[in-house]
Amino acid sequence: MSTKSHNSDLTDFNTFFQGWLRRQENFREQLQSTLATFHRFSDQHLRDLIARVLAHYQQYYEHKSRIANHDVSLVFSPPWFSCFEQSFFWIAGFKPGLAFRIVGRSVQDMSRDQVERMGRIRAETVEEERRLETELANIHESVAAPAIVEITRRGDRTMLDGTYADMDAAVEGLRRELEAVVASADMLRTRTAERVVEVLTPVQNVRFLAEATELQLRIRNWGWQDDRESRR
Repeated sequence: MSTKSHNSDLTDFNTFFQGWLRRQENFREQLQSTLATFHRFSDQHLRDLIARVLAHYQQYYEHKSRIANHDVSLVFSPPWFSCFEQSFFWIAGFKPGLAFRIVGRSVQDMSRDQVERMGRIRAETVEEERRLETELANIHESVAAPAIVEITRRGDRTMLDGTYADMDAAVEGLRRELEAVVASADMLRTRTAERVVEVLTPVQNVRFLAEATELQLRIRNWGWQDDRESRR
């Protein structure tokens, strides 16, 4: 990818992300306001709000997928997130299992059936997280595999021969594998949130999403404040 194209993609995503954050703050206010007066609203009203919040998160993943297809390295160390935010990352984003910790903090009135269903979803999510961690570890190991090392070692010779075919093929293969792992991780994040929402009642979901949104924005504010202070 050329430097000009790279910078253009990054600028476009930053523009989208700044708008997305403003909408995120608006959703936080809506969720907190609704939670304070939820008895005034019908279940359908709450479901509509929940659907809009989930669609808002899905919009982020769709835009993230586009930039990952241009340069997957960007989503592993995204400049639009602070160092503190990135410290929470698991495969280019928050770990799906974080949803269960948020539920535990925000929803205290689940029925026995809900607890059992949530437990099954959590176990399945943990298993999938481990599978993706193994895939990513295998990709990292392949970078140091003898064949890749040899291609890199003889770089000067292949340049003299006028071909970069081996190197290009190796790098392209690794890129595709990383893109696939990121896509699977984002899908797991989305699917986990959707399954959690299916278990909870509308009011419980408002609590869950209000806590999740507040946590994300709080981490962001702390992170950028820390970055500003470290640059002084």
